[in-house]
Amino acid sequence: MKIYNTLTRQKQNFTPITPNTVKMYTCGQTVYNNIHMGNARFYVVYDAIRRYLEHCGYTVEYVQNFTDIDDKTIARANEEGISPTQIAEKYIASTLQDLENLNIKAATVNPRVTQEIPAIVEMVAGLVNTNHAYEKGGTVYFDITSFPQYGKLSHRNIEDLEAGARVEVEADKKNPADFVLWKPAKPGEPSWPSPWGNGRPGWHIECSAMIRKYLGDEIDIHGGGTDLIFPHHENEIAQTEALTDKNLARYWMHCGMITVDHKKMSKSRGNFATLQEVAEKYPYDVIRFFFLSVHYRMPMEFTDVALNAAQQGLQRIKNCYNNLEHLLSTGPPVITDERTRFIGTENNRDRVVLKIELLPSYNAFFNAMDNDFNTADAITAIFELVKHINILPSSTLPLELYELQNHLVKLMGILGINLKDNVANSSSDSEEDENIEALITARQTARKNKDFAESDRIRDELANMGIVLEDTREGVRWHRA
Repeated sequence: MKIYNTLTRQKQNFTPITPNTVKMYTCGQTVYNNIHMGNARFYVVYDAIRRYLEHCGYTVEYVQNFTDIDDKTIARANEEGISPTQIAEKYIASTLQDLENLNIKAATVNPRVTQEIPAIVEMVAGLVNTNHAYEKGGTVYFDITSFPQYGKLSHRNIEDLEAGARVEVEADKKNPADFVLWKPAKPGEPSWPSPWGNGRPGWHIECSAMIRKYLGDEIDIHGGGTDLIFPHHENEIAQTEALTDKNLARYWMHCGMITVDHKKMSKSRGNFATLQEVAEKYPYDVIRFFFLSVHYRMPMEFTDVALNAAQQGLQRIKNCYNNLEHLLSTGPPVITDERTRFIGTENNRDRVVLKIELLPSYNAFFNAMDNDFNTADAITAIFELVKHINILPSSTLPLELYELQNHLVKLMGILGINLKDNVANSSSDSEEDENIEALITARQTARKNKDFAESDRIRDELANMGIVLEDTREGVRWHRA
């Protein structure tokens, strides 16, 4: 398995710190609104990565935080006339429901900033005591010159940063690029006691403290969006590694942005669509499939055209599953000697057992996922499997169909899409299927009698029902469009 590491700008073989265990942290929401599609992609991507790691046999310790106190949280609370705590609780609950709808597995821990203040204060004090940070007027700043490797993740030049490029200069700072670890309390805002007076933490120190508390000084994977590379993740590295003298993360992963008219979707730009708004038009599994249809490091343009394409693609896979379900409607085949085929002459026959591992789509799927979690190519492999299933001869043994169906379910399950829960789109309703089969039989009879007008009429009737017919050498096959 190879992972593209933002730190080294190349793909590297994945080797966890502790065999068979992966310590993984991703930066979660600042909770002051419902999650938008850009946020949702981030959650789906890292959920798919986690699922694949678990499929490969790793135990994943997954920590994802909620930033439940922030300038934006406070501003939203003032707008709605309720407390920041109430705002946070409201949108944490909303986010958790959105994640459940997207079939996101629950994190091992979802720490909240307001519940981790002691660990944050302890870490800031450690940086002050080791001369990596300093206090001015109740504000504690990190001194970037105390960490010579500052800029190694974003590959930014520290001299340019010190010159004040795109950094607001504050009189109390030693260097223009020094960043806040602790800020003094403001009237009417939540605050907590500290050695430097009442206040609250800066953004960057929060994640560093929560990682140390729940996962330790070193972790395997740190994930986030590309917009977090600088300054957030750069500052996390500086403050953690300055204090511990250890590498914070072996692998830094960054998810591309959702764009609208090729501009980043964000709440601050006002060009966002919330997940809940989009889900009024598209099912959640379609949205999840849409996110995984592009490699995670690439940007994605948010359009109805792309979502409609995802919906059609997912429906094609569901149709394949549902048709297999129909063929196997009597239940799983009994395993007898008929589980194998025989080829060759009567006196020289070889048993041929279906081996899923020999299917080209099998290796293609896992090769794609091993290559920096390329879900786009993995989905292409699933479509190849669907194509293989759809052209199987009618003489295919039931056990083979059953194993192919299980394989399709397995691959989609790794991507977090459960075909067995396909209730709304299920074609297993026996009465409807019997009607379809009766119409197909009637059409075949009309063709034999050379009543082509009736044959065409039945075909059009089936087409209006969303049924696609395929005339093959093995007979007529059908599936839903």
